[in-house]
Amino acid sequence: MSEVQRRGLLARLNAYEPLTLIVVASIAGGLFMLQRLTSEVLEGETFRFDEAILLALRRPGELAVPIGPGWLTHAVDDITALGGITVLSLMTVLVTVHLLLDRRWPIAIFVFSSVLTGWLASTLLKILVARPRPDIVPHLVEVSDLSFPSGHAMVSAVTYLTLGALLARTQRYRSTRIFVMGTGVFLAVLIGLSRIYLGVHYPTDVLAGWCAGALWALGCWLISKRFIPSRAPDDVAESGTR
Repeated sequence: MSEVQRRGLLARLNAYEPLTLIVVASIAGGLFMLQRLTSEVLEGETFRFDEAILLALRRPGELAVPIGPGWLTHAVDDITALGGITVLSLMTVLVTVHLLLDRRWPIAIFVFSSVLTGWLASTLLKILVARPRPDIVPHLVEVSDLSFPSGHAMVSAVTYLTLGALLARTQRYRSTRIFVMGTGVFLAVLIGLSRIYLGVHYPTDVLAGWCAGALWALGCWLISKRFIPSRAPDDVAESGTR
């Protein structure tokens, strides 16, 4: 290999940040994991695992009563509402408006379209797998749609992780970026767990929802990092005059 070729190879490798390579590898691994999990669910191999966890969260002999104090059920019911379409729609619209007012037009449009298409992907996956809701324990909230993947788990992960990842790019300090992303992960995990506790989803539904939602958010972050500017036009103009 000539000196010119070596320099060209090094330049191409340096163009990709280590974080970007880690994200690409994570997406590939996540896709494999989601495919394997979906396959196991379709074959019925996960039923005993799901059943054991759902039963463990109810009192023996009183399957309509969850374990824990009475206030916990009310708290979980409130938490699960954070993954509902109404709350997530309001959150997405408000963040989009904020970015538009802050003159971050490209990232505002990208945030809105990323979340919307993620919701559509969740609906499509439910239709393709067509897994009925669990009937192992009584449901503590009313549900009517299909079960796999958990819409609350996936859509909350899509929304909070995508918003967190893209909003983090607009923050100046690393501590703020970590806090924004950590908040998104924390909310997505809590919402997913609430669906299991309420008995309306199998644990594998929630695992698949987290996996698919995280994959979507990672993909959106990767695209935005490559093509979407994170700074407002005025910020760029000011930095150019300094």
